[in-house]
Amino acid sequence: MTTFALLFLLACTGDKDTGSDTSGDGGTSDGGTSDGGTSDGGTSDGGGGDGGATTADAYAFESAFQPGVSSVSNDGQIMRHLLIDDLSTHLGGITARIDAGTFFPVAGDVKSELLFYFEFDSSTSGLVAPLKSTDPAPAQATYDEVSTGKNLKDKLAGNDSSTDHKDWSSEFVGWSDPGVSSPESLVLAWIDMIDAAAVDRANGNIPLDPTGAPLSAIYLTADGQDLNQLLNKFLRGGVAFSQGTDDYLDDDVDGKGLLADHSAADGDEAWTPLEHQWDEGFGYFGAARTYGSWSDELIADTAYEDVNGDGKIDLLSEVSWGHSTNAAKRDRGASKTAPMDLTAQAWDGFYLGRALLSSTAGTALTTAQLDELKGYRDQAEQAWELAIATTVVHYINDTLQDMGTIGTPDYSFADHAKHWSEGKGFALGLQFNPRSPLSDADFALVHELLGDAPVLTGSSELEAYAEDLREARAILGAAYGIDASNLGDDDGTNGL
Repeated sequence: MTTFALLFLLACTGDKDTGSDTSGDGGTSDGGTSDGGTSDGGTSDGGGGDGGATTADAYAFESAFQPGVSSVSNDGQIMRHLLIDDLSTHLGGITARIDAGTFFPVAGDVKSELLFYFEFDSSTSGLVAPLKSTDPAPAQATYDEVSTGKNLKDKLAGNDSSTDHKDWSSEFVGWSDPGVSSPESLVLAWIDMIDAAAVDRANGNIPLDPTGAPLSAIYLTADGQDLNQLLNKFLRGGVAFSQGTDDYLDDDVDGKGLLADHSAADGDEAWTPLEHQWDEGFGYFGAARTYGSWSDELIADTAYEDVNGDGKIDLLSEVSWGHSTNAAKRDRGASKTAPMDLTAQAWDGFYLGRALLSSTAGTALTTAQLDELKGYRDQAEQAWELAIATTVVHYINDTLQDMGTIGTPDYSFADHAKHWSEGKGFALGLQFNPRSPLSDADFALVHELLGDAPVLTGSSELEAYAEDLREARAILGAAYGIDASNLGDDDGTNGL
């Protein structure tokens, strides 16, 4: 086991309840991160984690330059989480519009609707109401109230390349279609497939799945791909994980990430450039401002809470988004003999790093302080990536279980496609962290084994593919130090 894998294993033991995780990870999972305003809540001692470090219940830090004002701001990151989720929600409703006869798309219509989110333009659409639903309702009634001037395309890996550790126009791996050469080309390829399927459906041309039933949605393919899940999970990796680990929390480019200036305020802002970089990395992880005090059940099942009791859900501070919710799901689903506490590990890393920056704002970090900050960064990133990797294991296991029901009344083609696509979409994101413990060779092998679609028919072909899935699972287990009791049995049971 590599030193990095050992760090993952040692850092992720804990004492949380570890009941089974039955909630799944959804295509439009409700969740959020925190940021924004000038009030961040209290700072009472609390939080989880090992090692005796004291953390707080709230990611709340007062400006060193403007007394009484918060120095935390990451509204752009929450906006992108919102756009990712709203894209999935919108896509999920298109089939019903076609089937009801209220929408008869021609070529390009559905693509245009999906690009609305991918290429979002606040100058023309900022006053549009988000699709995000909470109970009570969100505090923000328009996209502009969340953030302005933000979209997904500009921050997708390869499109904001100044800090990229690879050239994603030539080194992107994981999808074998010869027309796909970069993260953006993959996103557009999937959108084009959905657009074509919508036109076909509107004209009565609905492909059949392997059971002989018509496909139930325009984002499902007869090959077993759920393009909604693939888009959602890949964008979480290609935007949020890539930006978080390879930009805002990286330390390889002068003036960027952990090498940003900390000796003075960022112009007229209430924070130093380094404080802001750290907050933006935290924002891409997706944790709510009070994530450190939330239970796994709250994060995994609801992912939001009216913390201040004002009868509204602040999308900027009271929602957990994206991978931060997967951390709770995997904590909850881990074996009692090998428990994990990814939520506490990530929270402690992010909080303690930010506390260090808050206490030193206005002076350049010493070499020792920068090394300390890198340690907190590594702790948070390790939990973040392990939340993704263990989620891939979770969906490999779900796919193995689906394969075991093929030919029986219990088989669901839609579930099979969904589970495979969630695992594949999450797995594609593992290449974006420059400090990943998964080697390039093992990453490529995992995706060779997963393929671009699941195997759906043929007894010998199914068994061979099941063995490929088990091998991919074993590679991930070895790279990340995942305990055998969390990997699962040959049929996908008794694991994450």
